[in-house]
Amino acid sequence: MITSTGNQQIKNLIRLRTSGKARREQGVFLVEGIRMFQEIPAGRLKKAFVTEVWLSKLPAAWQEGREYELVSERVFRECSDTLTPQGILAVVEAVEYSREALLGKNPCILLLENLQDPGNLGTIIRTAEGAGVTGIMLSRDTVDIYNPKVVRATMGAVFRMPFRYEEDVTEGVAWLKRQGICCYAAHLSGGSLYERDYREHCCFFIGNEGKGLSDALTEQADYRIRIPMAGQVESLNAATAATVLMYEAMRQRYIKGELKEV
Repeated sequence: MITSTGNQQIKNLIRLRTSGKARREQGVFLVEGIRMFQEIPAGRLKKAFVTEVWLSKLPAAWQEGREYELVSERVFRECSDTLTPQGILAVVEAVEYSREALLGKNPCILLLENLQDPGNLGTIIRTAEGAGVTGIMLSRDTVDIYNPKVVRATMGAVFRMPFRYEEDVTEGVAWLKRQGICCYAAHLSGGSLYERDYREHCCFFIGNEGKGLSDALTEQADYRIRIPMAGQVESLNAATAATVLMYEAMRQRYIKGELKEV
């Protein structure tokens, strides 16, 4: 059993929890909690770290074929990113997706520029899966998708939603257009989102929580769209706005008969 925070494995877990650079260099990220642990795809689990109390609650068969380390409760709390650790933490292999992986049969893509809130990004990824989005493109300055808070907020969708960071997001948009994808910028100066047809290849641009989309990216869009507002509200939270756009596309595609289940 590991009982010291000076242990090299524990030091590395703490680095992986706190450093996006460390995660990128090692090609792994952390998953915490039993529900997320159960979502890990076959072959991507590198190693599990569990407390003795947690292990005692499981049948002996769980231990077969899994590489794990016992960790004391005190040490586990140092590694955990939650206030009430569940007693299981896993190192998981990261995945790099190609641009083509974002397309699906009939592309419905999100492009996220400079989002900084982990909860927003995690919520968007989870909602994107539910709304039938085929992939997510992110600017390099967007928060790390493998940040533990993002991973936790996805509720497992991070394992299933194709995504790709772009060093030059404007070049990524140019590639999308070459695939015949119509690009829509969520922008306060746009026309109503309900006036457009999203049943075929489309991509929605969502900008930074405080500043919105950059002028450079906005200019690349084919159309600017806005969410109509009642009262004195000017704009919505980034995750909420993205949800409205995604589900309008889903609604239109459902009516078209492309989506059989909602």
